[in-house]
Amino acid sequence: MNEIENISESLFESIKHINEYGQEYWTARELQPVLEYKQWRQFFDVITKAKDSCNTSGGKVSDHFADVRKIVKAGAASKPVEDYHLSRYACYLIAMNGDPRKKAIALAQTYFAVKTRQQELIENYERLTEEEKRLAIRQQMKEHNKSLYAAAKDAGVESPKEYAIFTDHGYMGLYGGLRQKDIHQRKGLKKSQKILNHMNSEELAANLFRATQTEAKLRREKVQGKENANATHYEVGRKVRQTIADLGGTMPEDLPTPEKSIKQIEREQKKKLPN
Repeated sequence: MNEIENISESLFESIKHINEYGQEYWTARELQPVLEYKQWRQFFDVITKAKDSCNTSGGKVSDHFADVRKIVKAGAASKPVEDYHLSRYACYLIAMNGDPRKKAIALAQTYFAVKTRQQELIENYERLTEEEKRLAIRQQMKEHNKSLYAAAKDAGVESPKEYAIFTDHGYMGLYGGLRQKDIHQRKGLKKSQKILNHMNSEELAANLFRATQTEAKLRREKVQGKENANATHYEVGRKVRQTIADLGGTMPEDLPTPEKSIKQIEREQKKKLPN
């Protein structure tokens, strides 16, 4: 991911909210300055066009643009102001209907287009090609690795070096004693290449299961201490490996390495996006 994509991802992720049902949303009032609109009136016009686009494409506007009111202070008094809770798709439509001369609009178009596509892949997993499955699982891995990192930190894994050791323990359990660097070498990768970007969907799925179950176990059992966290990660990885063996599956280290990396597939997908 290049520098601009990193900027856009952190920018839009920083104002994302999660409601009580676990659904993500953005507020129009917070999105407005990020997209470089100084006046609500101008931004409201863009929202109106986006709602029209949603309706024209057959979408239910109220599912993506939820009307809300927020109370703000105006001097000594308070008054309600109009706002919207926006789905990712709504944000994408706003970006597509925004002023293309604004750099922030261009960043938003790329970010929300890619993220919307990733969500579509996850929701339609059974009908996906192998490359699309890899993209979908890799995206889930990114999200769950963040949660795993947070759970490990709560358990006492703090420094980057300690987290690298924690990660190695999970791989050693799943890969029969192989560390991250061993898997890296086995796949014939360059130092800068990430092993998760060079796994097929079956191998990625095994690692996703390892990550989600380790996070759950760390939190459920309130594991404390980095040594205990490492042992937990190893044990979960080992049990995932045992499950694969019990089912007669191929061990992850013996699965073929795909010719295309996730990064290559992502670049090809972006070229297919509308300009």
